[in-house]
Amino acid sequence: MKASDADILIVPGYTNSGPEHWQTRWEQKLTTARRVEQAEWSKPVRDEWVARLAHEVNTASRPVVLVAHSLGVPTVIHAIPLFKNKIAGAFFVAPPDVQNAEIRPKHLMTFGPYPRDPLPFPSMTIASRNDPFGTYEHADDIAAAWGSLLVDAGESGHINTESGHGPWPEGTMVFAQFLSRLKP
Repeated sequence: MKASDADILIVPGYTNSGPEHWQTRWEQKLTTARRVEQAEWSKPVRDEWVARLAHEVNTASRPVVLVAHSLGVPTVIHAIPLFKNKIAGAFFVAPPDVQNAEIRPKHLMTFGPYPRDPLPFPSMTIASRNDPFGTYEHADDIAAAWGSLLVDAGESGHINTESGHGPWPEGTMVFAQFLSRLKP
C-alpha cells in the first residue's frame, strides 16, 4: 500500500505532539495524513478520546492506517469495537503501561486495562527498553496478545521530542516498510 492509498490518522497521546515531534513532522509530509484532534489534551477522558477517534475512522474515505503514540495506543485499542470502516493497519509507538500505579500522570490509568484480544488488522508495535511510561516487557506482552509485530527500539526513552526523536528517520523507514506490506 502507498500512503496515497490510505487515510493516515495520526493519534497523539497525552498533551498532544508538539511542532518538533515526529508525528507532527509525518503529518506535514504525508499528504493523506491528518491528526485526530481531541477536545482536551492535558486532561484526557477515555470515552471522549475513543469516540473522537471512532468518528474520524468512520468518516474516512479510504482504508485507514493508524499511527498512534503513547496514550494514543490505548485510545485505538478501546475504539476498535466502534470502527465501521476498514483499518488497513496500525503503527503503535511507545505504548504506556496504563495499569502501573507508579507511572505518572495518574490519569493514564483511566485508559486501562488494555483489551488483550487479537487485533482484526495488521499492526506493528515499537517499544523502547527505557521508556519511563512502560517497560519493554509490558510492550512485549501486549503486542503478543494482539498479534502485533514487536520492534525493539533499544534505549530510546519515550520516542518523543524529549528523548531526541523529532525527525526520527529510523521510524520513517520502519513505517514505510510496514505500509508497503499492507493491502489496500
